[in-house]
Amino acid sequence: MIDFTSMIIGLHKKYIKGSEKNAIVQIVQAFMCNLTAAVVKGISCPSNKVYISTRVLKHVYDKRPAEEFDFLIENLHLIIKFPDLIFKNKSGKRGEFCFVKEIKGKKYLCSIEIINKVDIVQCEIATFFRVDSDYLKNYELLWEWKGGGLHRSAFDADITQPNSTLQ
Repeated sequence: MIDFTSMIIGLHKKYIKGSEKNAIVQIVQAFMCNLTAAVVKGISCPSNKVYISTRVLKHVYDKRPAEEFDFLIENLHLIIKFPDLIFKNKSGKRGEFCFVKEIKGKKYLCSIEIINKVDIVQCEIATFFRVDSDYLKNYELLWEWKGGGLHRSAFDADITQPNSTLQ
């Protein structure tokens, strides 16, 4: 089994740690994890593979306090692999989806961007940070983990989906 935390910490130690704010770092991309089948189906994601880059790690490293950054990189795989909620990101922001997970009583968001390369489509982490409930109040909820059920909006109320729960 892949140790996601060790992989991210390794990227951080090798390319980011100790770099000056806004310094240019070598761009390295690494496989982070696979999305669950429920998430892929629930948001109609074109790929189940999620990647992370040193560019994103550097961005978050420069913006967040050290304690929050350390917590985030140790728990990032949980936010992506087992989100509680997935929202449609607002236009003008990087990433199509916002994965949200509550950990130790606080909510954390990871923005996922869909990248169309020449012959493949993949998901890449655009950013990640701690949020409060007010931050998400104007975002459109696409999917919610409720015993494996999909979130149902008013627009699809007449369509039955297997393993879904009514809201």
